Order: sequence, then C-alpha cells, then structure tokens
Amino acid sequence: MPTPTTHLLYLHGFRSSPQSNKARLMAALMAERFPQVQWWCPQLPPSPQAAAALIAQGTAHWPADTSAVIGSSLGGFYATWIAAQRGWRAVLLNPAVDPARDLSRYIGEQTNWHDPAERFFFAPEFVDELRALAVGPLAQPERFMTLIAKGDEVLDWREMTARYAGAQQTVLEGGDHALSDFDQYIPQVLAFLGLS
Repeated sequence: MPTPTTHLLYLHGFRSSPQSNKARLMAALMAERFPQVQWWCPQLPPSPQAAAALIAQGTAHWPADTSAVIGSSLGGFYATWIAAQRGWRAVLLNPAVDPARDLSRYIGEQTNWHDPAERFFFAPEFVDELRALAVGPLAQPERFMTLIAKGDEVLDWREMTARYAGAQQTVLEGGDHALSDFDQYIPQVLAFLGLS
C-alpha cells in the first residue's frame, strides 16, 4: 500500500478550467471522503511560464514524499514537469506529450470550454515556453500512472503510451479525450494515491 497522499494538486487542460467534470468530481470526492488532504485546483493562466510559476509557488512548501498531482491533457504535461522536479506521484489523464508542436496551431484568440464568454489569447511565445518545460525520459516511471483512451479524438494514444513506458498504464479501448467515463476509474486513481 503506498504512503497516503496528504497534498493533491489537480491541473486542468488547454481551454479548460477547475469547472471541468473530472476536476469537479475529484474536488467533491476529496471534500467528502478525504477532508484531511490538502486539495488545490488552480485556474491556470494561458502562459505556460506563468502557469509553471503559479504551480511552483503554490506548492513550494508541500512535502515531497506525500504530495501528488493529477493532470489532464495539457495539465498532464505540467504534472509531468512538477512531478519530475519534486519526485511526486502523478496521475496523467490523456496527457499531452508534445504540446509545443500541437498547440502551435492555436495561436490567437481562444475561448474557454466551460464559459465561452471567457476569452484568452494564446501568444506565439507560449510555444517556446512549452518547449522550456519539456521533461526528458522519466527517471522514476513507477511514480506515474496513466489513463489513456484509444478513442481520444485530440491526442494519439500510441504516442502517450510510448512516452510513459514503464508507468502504470491503463489503456481504454474506446473512450474520448475528456474521459467521459472517468468516474469508473476513480478507485484505481485513489489506490495509486494511497487513498482507497
């Protein structure tokens, strides 16, 4: 049984927010069943450099051995970065493998999925900021767990499984990018975090 997590960070994806279904589901679950765990799900700024600074500052005093992060899509890329830096456990949900390549198509004005009235600008320099946060091969792949859907309409599941070789992988036959059936896999996530 892994050491129980005491601090849990949730990082949402590109154009997403703490209002995503997965983030809300986890927030409610933590409040109800694990109120002793410090939970933080920040709204990430569009700039990857600013997002990384926010994540690093907000978790600066978190204990290395009992902190963990859950990251979805672009949040999975950020989660890989902070987990590699701090030696945390990480749960990655359809993680973005090469967002500098993939998001270069999205330079310009974007809308937020959960509130289309909310707009932000994805600037060209953000692509370089993403490159700067890229992590090489994982030093401790056993500290990573992935949920990867073959039916992901945004990211290539083969690229994700190759990137996280050596991690505890659950590859879903169908599914979608949003992992609409995420609730079915929560017991696995909690077990990995030592919270079941």
